[in-house]
Amino acid sequence: MKVLTAAQMREADRLTTTRYGIPSLQLMENAGAAIAEFLRERYAGLMRRKIVVLCGKGNNGGDGLVIARLLKESECSPEVILFSNPGAVEGDAGVNLKRWQQGLGELRVVTSNAEWESARTVLDGADLIVDALLGTGLRGPVEGLLGTVISDVNAARASSGGKGARTSVVAVDIPSGLASDAQDNEGPVVTADFTVTLTAPKLGQLVSPRASNCGVLVVRSIGTPPELLESDPHLKLHWLEPGEFRALPLARDPASHKGSYGHALIVAGSLGKSGAAVLAARGALRSGAGLVTVATPLDVLPVVAAGMPEMMTAPLVATEAGAASLRNLDYDHFSKIIRDKSVVAIGPGLSMETETQQFIRAVVAETDLPVILDADGLNAYAGMADHLNQRRAPAMALTPHPGEMARLLGVTAKDVQARRLDVALEAAVRWQAYVILKGFHTILATPSGHAYINTTGNPGMATGGTGDVLTGILASLTAQFGIENWARVLGLGVYLHGLAGDIAASRVGQAPLIATDLIEAIPEAYSRVLAEWEHGR
Repeated sequence: MKVLTAAQMREADRLTTTRYGIPSLQLMENAGAAIAEFLRERYAGLMRRKIVVLCGKGNNGGDGLVIARLLKESECSPEVILFSNPGAVEGDAGVNLKRWQQGLGELRVVTSNAEWESARTVLDGADLIVDALLGTGLRGPVEGLLGTVISDVNAARASSGGKGARTSVVAVDIPSGLASDAQDNEGPVVTADFTVTLTAPKLGQLVSPRASNCGVLVVRSIGTPPELLESDPHLKLHWLEPGEFRALPLARDPASHKGSYGHALIVAGSLGKSGAAVLAARGALRSGAGLVTVATPLDVLPVVAAGMPEMMTAPLVATEAGAASLRNLDYDHFSKIIRDKSVVAIGPGLSMETETQQFIRAVVAETDLPVILDADGLNAYAGMADHLNQRRAPAMALTPHPGEMARLLGVTAKDVQARRLDVALEAAVRWQAYVILKGFHTILATPSGHAYINTTGNPGMATGGTGDVLTGILASLTAQFGIENWARVLGLGVYLHGLAGDIAASRVGQAPLIATDLIEAIPEAYSRVLAEWEHGR
């Protein structure tokens, strides 16, 4: 699904009206109807809940007035507060204000801090607050009255609602105060449990420093034809969701065999880090590769081989420290290991020993297979990242976390985090590689300038070994589907990895989660993706 800036969203709305004949007033009605439907689906017994709808004077407030009207028609009793003189509400929002008033809906008008001081008690005991204060047209930080309101909404959310449960907040299109583009307005921002965004995700909801204020992001259509966005070559940002993977042949052919699904080679492990190799291999097997071979130093091979009976192993000549030796390149030893493989993933647990790093760079330079470079594979290029362009591989994917990316670029991790999207896109073009910048809302950037942003995953995945599992998943999917549509293949891997993490966290909690829990959740995650894929076919 395409991701839009504020300007692109305005253009999409304009074209929906001028090209497809859907009036803007109808789009507002559709928006309100979609969010009202979401509220009815998400919150049982809505008619018995205390609902407060906070409306600004613009189109976002107009959406809120539609929501309130439709909820009232379904026997709910929303309380509506308008933060504007009614006469200043114009256009489509003005039409819906009149509809609300003509329907005998009560309206409380607040235009000053003093008026809000007496009105703010409406938040006490609220079960649900609908935030329709400010939309995607916001410029700069929110100050004054609305800044105070936003702070009070967040305080109400942190308290108990009318029946002892925490007050829930649902943002209309975007949490008030959050910039729809990537910058941080540095003012107060509503913290929502859910954000129901319209037509497409907005850039700020995915890459802003305060994107987490969106809570769970839900996208609802309001009438803009999907082809209007999908056919626009200028829209190069994507949100990873099941629709992105419909071009991949996820359903298996009944006549297939293990050779149909590729052979992934994982070069990983060293003395003391054998677990990285095991986790990567288990992730690869659970993700569907037909065959998985782990090439690992002879010193740790018995430990790795015992990690999962379904994996195969190949011995690497070891250094005295138990890491991969440069001598593996002698007498075609490694050439024989890599023969007949579909993809090579290299790096997890290999160590930063000088000789091993030389071995890594030599393998990357000479192999003619797709390469996935992770962990110590990336560290081998610290301070010499331009050498990443010296390769025969038809395609390469890099999977750095912010620290590894900082070492590659010679900057700090803070520098990377401040410009995550730009850094990933610039690196992908510079190295002509697919760059998967891990972290909150992992970014997959392509050499052609596209970026795919992922929102599955949770803080429980910030534990050793989960990155090794991702490497295995990516290698497995590449073995199965090849590199013809590699952005979607890698995107599926990132999405599946995060979804498995979410499933694992639902089972064991975030803090106790370990990488093995994530692997055990891959089958359910894959089943969910496959069900969505089949539904969309």
